[in-house]
Amino acid sequence: MARILIVDDALFARILLRKIFTEAGHEVVGEASTGKEAIELYSKLRPDVITLDIIMPDMDGITALQEIKKIDPNAKVIMITSVDNDKKLIECIEAGASGYIVKPFEPSQVLKEVERVLSSQE
Repeated sequence: MARILIVDDALFARILLRKIFTEAGHEVVGEASTGKEAIELYSKLRPDVITLDIIMPDMDGITALQEIKKIDPNAKVIMITSVDNDKKLIECIEAGASGYIVKPFEPSQVLKEVERVLSSQE
């Protein structure tokens, strides 16, 4: 099973994602509520997958994604956001996102995207 880092400024979203992942047998190795924390934890923990919110207070998720990709071009990052528009999706893909999920989401949708990203040969 995967080692996952959850990044979202909303505590309820982190709790929900942790529950989804742990019940499916994945290991949540860390949680962050800001983009800066995400970069620090990624460097330290090197998870298999990151779930990353786009809208956060100190640094948006797209900027954090770009910084994480500088550390590890092969990082597997799934953007999870309430922003549902093509422009943001394209920005995420161009920045190197491996996947994109729109809130609200179903647990099965999240797990399916994690499995897809883990099995991809980026």
